[in-house]
Amino acid sequence: MKFATIALALSFSTSGVYGWGEDTHMTIGYLAMEFLAPEALSFVKSSLGSTYDESLGPAAPWADDVRSEKAYSWSASFHFVDANDNPPQSCSVSESRDCSAGTCILTAIANYTTRVVDTSLSDTQRQEALKFLGFFLGDIGQPLHVEALEVGGNDIDAKCGGSSTNLHAVNTGMPEKILAANYSSDVQTWASALATRIKTGEYKSLAADWISCSSTITPLNQRRSIEDDVKDLLQDFTAKVTPLQCPLVWAQEANAFDCSYVFSFQTASNPKEDLCTSNYFTGAVPIIEEQVAKQGYRLAAWLNVLFDGATNLP
Repeated sequence: MKFATIALALSFSTSGVYGWGEDTHMTIGYLAMEFLAPEALSFVKSSLGSTYDESLGPAAPWADDVRSEKAYSWSASFHFVDANDNPPQSCSVSESRDCSAGTCILTAIANYTTRVVDTSLSDTQRQEALKFLGFFLGDIGQPLHVEALEVGGNDIDAKCGGSSTNLHAVNTGMPEKILAANYSSDVQTWASALATRIKTGEYKSLAADWISCSSTITPLNQRRSIEDDVKDLLQDFTAKVTPLQCPLVWAQEANAFDCSYVFSFQTASNPKEDLCTSNYFTGAVPIIEEQVAKQGYRLAAWLNVLFDGATNLP
C-alpha cells in the first residue's frame, strides 16, 4: 500500500545523511538478529536470502537507499513524525495532532506490520515490508525524527568535527564517531556489545520496560503490550491500522530527549562550540547507545510477536 506523497524539505550540510545513518541502522538490524525467536528468524533468513546475507543488518539501510529514487519518492514522509511541540520547554507527540493526514512513521509501522505477514502478497512485497518495518522501528528512536522544530534540527546551524553543518546532521553523525572510537568502526562488534549489555550487563534490568507500551507507573494488569498492539491490528487487515500504542509511546520517549538534551546547547552564546568534541558529545554517548539498544531489542520483539506469537525475550 502506497500512501500519498507529502513534500519533504530537508537541508543537510552533508550529503546522504538521514535518520540514524547507515551504520547505526545496520547495528540495530544485527542486534535484533541476536534476539529473534525461531519462526521470526526463519522468516527473516528466507525472506532476505543471500542478497542480504540472510540478516536484518545488511538489509537495514535499504529504506534510506531508495527514498531518493523516483519509484520510492512516496516513502519520504514515512521516515519521521513532525511533533508540533515546543522544545526545550515542552515535548510531546500526538498522533491526532502530528499525523492527522495519516502519513508518518507511526502509520508506516502499522501498515508494514500488516503487510509483512500477509500471505496474499508476493515474496518480494513481503520482503519490502520487512525492510521498511525494520528501518522505521529503528528510526522512531531517533529524537530528531520525532520532532518538527526547525525541520527536525536541519535548520539549526552547528559545528561538528571542525565542519559547519546542522543539528540534525550532528545527531545523526555522532553514532559514527562512537562506532569508530569504541568499536573499530565494526557494526557487528557494536551490535554484539549492546546485546551483551542486554543479556548480562547494565541494560538487563531495563530491557523488560523497553518492550512495554505503557508508563512504568501504570498498574501491571493495565499495561499495554506489543502482543496487544499486534493482535488488535491483525484482527482485521482492512480496518484502520492506527493508532498503535507501542510505537507512539516509543516516539514520545525519544521525543522527550529533545527537551532534556538535544536542544540544550546554546550556539548563540558560544557559536564556535564544536558539538562533536565538547561535553555535548560526551553527554550524548550513553543516550545514543541506549536508544540504539532499545530499538534493536524492540524490533526483535515486534517480529517475534508477529511470527512466534509472543516476544520470547528475557
